[in-house]
Amino acid sequence: MSGAARDAGLTIGLVLAFAALITVHIATLFGLTRRHHVKAALVSLVVPPLAPYWAFARGMRERAIAWVATAALYAVALLLTR
Repeated sequence: MSGAARDAGLTIGLVLAFAALITVHIATLFGLTRRHHVKAALVSLVVPPLAPYWAFARGMRERAIAWVATAALYAVALLLTR
C-alpha cells in the first residue's frame, strides 16, 4: 500500500469515526430530552463527556456504550493519523 493510499484511508476512517461520534452524541441528547432530562441534555451539549454518564445513569445503556465505543474509535483513528 502506498503512502498516499494509506493517508487517504486513515483520513476517511477519521472522518467516519467523527461523524459516528457526533451522530451518537446527538441521539443521546435527544434521548435525554425525550425522557424529560432537559438540564442534563443541555449540560451534555456543553460538556460532551457527561452525555454517556447521564445516559447510563438514566437507563440508556446502549447509547452510553455506543458513545464510549465511537469516542474510542475516533481516538484510535486520530492517533493513527499522527
